[in-house]
Amino acid sequence: MSAAHPQAGTGGPAGPGPDVTGLEVTGPASAGPAASGPVVGTPVVRGPVVGGPVAGGPVVGAPGVAPSPAPAAPPRGTLRRAVRLLDVDVRRVLWATLLGTLALGCAVALAAVSAWLIARASQMPPVLQLSVATVAVRAFGIGRGVLRYLERLVSHDVALRGMTNIRTTLFARLADGRTAALAGVRRGDLLARVGADVDAVGDVVVRGLLPAAVAVTLGVGTVVAMCAFWIPAGLALAGCLVLAGVVAPLLAARASRTTERRAADARADLAASALGILDDAGPLAVAGRVDAERAALRAAHGRITAAADAGARPAAVAAALGQLAVGVAVLAALATGVPAVRAGLLAPVELAVVVLTPLAAFEATSLLPAAAIQVQRSRAAAARILALLDDAATTPGTAPRGTAPTTGTPAEASVTTDGPVLRADDLACGWPDRPDVVRGLALELRPGRSVAVVGPSGTGKTTTLLTLAGLLPATHGAVHLDGADLAGLPRPVVAAAVVAVTEDAHVFGTTVLENLRVARGDVTPDEARDALGRVGLGPWLAGLPDGLDTLVGSDARTVSGGERRRLLLARALLAPAPLLLVDEPAEHLDAATADRLVGTLLAQARTGSRGVLLVTHRVSALAGADEVLWLEDGRVTARGTHDDLLARVPGYRVALDSEQVDAGEGDGARDPEHVGGATHE
Repeated sequence: MSAAHPQAGTGGPAGPGPDVTGLEVTGPASAGPAASGPVVGTPVVRGPVVGGPVAGGPVVGAPGVAPSPAPAAPPRGTLRRAVRLLDVDVRRVLWATLLGTLALGCAVALAAVSAWLIARASQMPPVLQLSVATVAVRAFGIGRGVLRYLERLVSHDVALRGMTNIRTTLFARLADGRTAALAGVRRGDLLARVGADVDAVGDVVVRGLLPAAVAVTLGVGTVVAMCAFWIPAGLALAGCLVLAGVVAPLLAARASRTTERRAADARADLAASALGILDDAGPLAVAGRVDAERAALRAAHGRITAAADAGARPAAVAAALGQLAVGVAVLAALATGVPAVRAGLLAPVELAVVVLTPLAAFEATSLLPAAAIQVQRSRAAAARILALLDDAATTPGTAPRGTAPTTGTPAEASVTTDGPVLRADDLACGWPDRPDVVRGLALELRPGRSVAVVGPSGTGKTTTLLTLAGLLPATHGAVHLDGADLAGLPRPVVAAAVVAVTEDAHVFGTTVLENLRVARGDVTPDEARDALGRVGLGPWLAGLPDGLDTLVGSDARTVSGGERRRLLLARALLAPAPLLLVDEPAEHLDAATADRLVGTLLAQARTGSRGVLLVTHRVSALAGADEVLWLEDGRVTARGTHDDLLARVPGYRVALDSEQVDAGEGDGARDPEHVGGATHE
């Protein structure tokens, strides 16, 4: 039974060589929730994996997985930290503020000039006395629209550049950080953080900070202009602007503070549940968990609705205060202006200006409650993004529990003249905060050597492969690459030596050739055809309408499971790393094709150019492996060659006989000359 995993990232398929990132994996239920590993070309987790973008964790509603608890308040300075990640250009922000102020200034000036023009025209003056005001009305009307358009262009340019910067930074830091930080993050949650949360932080500039800056600038200018006509009306306008622009937004912010924190987590739970149901509908139905997942989906939606309802009343009060402030400002202008006209202190035409101008002055403050809510939403999103970054931050010198720190350095881990050596010593493997699924593992892999890890489904084979690839931290013991602890090495060093392909690695919605170039950006068409031929996809390629330029549907939904699997293996063969780790290469294939494919992989080791480690539950094609490890009950219970294990391990013999019966081949063992050593034409 598989768990659902998150997909995230915006990387393209044609990434450069060994700088690898992101991968989707689905492990057996007993091995813990699936999680991410690095894959070439997708900016999520840089590391040694050829696959697709992601990281994952258990589905909401799965046993032991509860919805997110009510979040604590983000620490002070959270939003400032996130805004710094936007790396916005201050000059562009100032330019956007100026354009926004001028646009709304045109609206205020339009109201003032229109009021003066109407009042003065009622006195029947010569037409020439009205010509300047008439032209000004047209100019301000046109200017308002043009300047608002320019302000939108500049402000959205600032926001989009900022989102690009923060998303790039996020991907880069996750790529260089601890892969284990993503292991417990559910798919929808990760998508929400790198998608909607990043957008929310970017929106704080356009929808939060910029409206506030424009409102302050315009408010001060309008009050000064009103005071030039009539000081009491100007002071009354200032007080009403404070009510609409300070008090109302504070109420809105207070209402949304808790609401947005809870809604952000609820939205992540909603996304996780929805994606889990969509991606794993079949396994969930078989396990009888569809109803539980739907209940989790409804519960998350209910929490979003409850959060919105909780903030509705204060938000309504804030909106009412804004309208109240407009009315009070107009009434104050009338109450103070009419006596001033009678006393000769204010001209009748100026009274119209003083009374009608506030109607436009509050256009800027009307956006501030929404801006305050956006700030709170962005603050909650920033807390979730920074929590992910802080958790993924690499801590130099950290060793697995129960293990003494190693003395190896990155310099010592450079590829040796004979090729890199991957060694596991007394290794225990498991998912974070879960029991170990494999203990006491020891093996060595170098170019020219092939190793197979075999055992029944659910014994921790996939978890072992991810740990050997450096995608999960060892819970005990250590994995060394040329004598240095794998967990302490820079990702580029590991990626240059080790490449892993998992059962559910990602296939991009692009051409066949570009999917193969995920492993190495300079793959030529001839190299691509050769790799596809080695995995038995030559006839498939020949039947495609556009050959290598044929588009493959998103995650290879337009091809069969076996074709998808072999496409991933072809991509792995094109990767430059000398150590190849493959999870379940024979899945979704008929027995004969599966055995030929395993033979192709084992032949890579016999050439001396590559070390190959296969993780599989299929044993019939392993005669060509240098060593086979039989995994059972969380330990390696036997090791040796294929023939050795057939002779002395009953479980191994039973597994082989079962495969032969399923294939209709009787009880006899296959000829070793045709098992584990065959290659494709």
